[in-house]
Amino acid sequence: MYAIVSTGGKQYKVATDDVITVEKIEGEAGSKVELEVIFLNDGKKIVTDPAKLAKAKVTAEILEQFKGEKQLVYKFHKRKRYHRLKGHRQQLTKLKITKVQATSRAAKKTTKVEEPEAPVAE
Repeated sequence: MYAIVSTGGKQYKVATDDVITVEKIEGEAGSKVELEVIFLNDGKKIVTDPAKLAKAKVTAEILEQFKGEKQLVYKFHKRKRYHRLKGHRQQLTKLKITKVQATSRAAKKTTKVEEPEAPVAE
């Protein structure tokens, strides 16, 4: 079973026990987060219906918060004596996918409400 989740404006294909690196998600190491599911495949059927995907759940655990490698941005105009060099390090979060669930447990538990019988008029 795998799912495609969306976070930080990007999409990731995940399965249970995968470790992925995403843009920063607020939280401490060891805390749990839920990711938005946009596609689900359980090996037999594919789910893309938004109503059914609202019940699906992908739970992940934050392993660490860190900075990515330095990205260099160099601007240059030939024969104008213009050149600029800047660097950037993106804040990232490492996640471990703990559970990919097709339906949440709360959705499965439905209680049947019994209506009182109306008195019979004779």
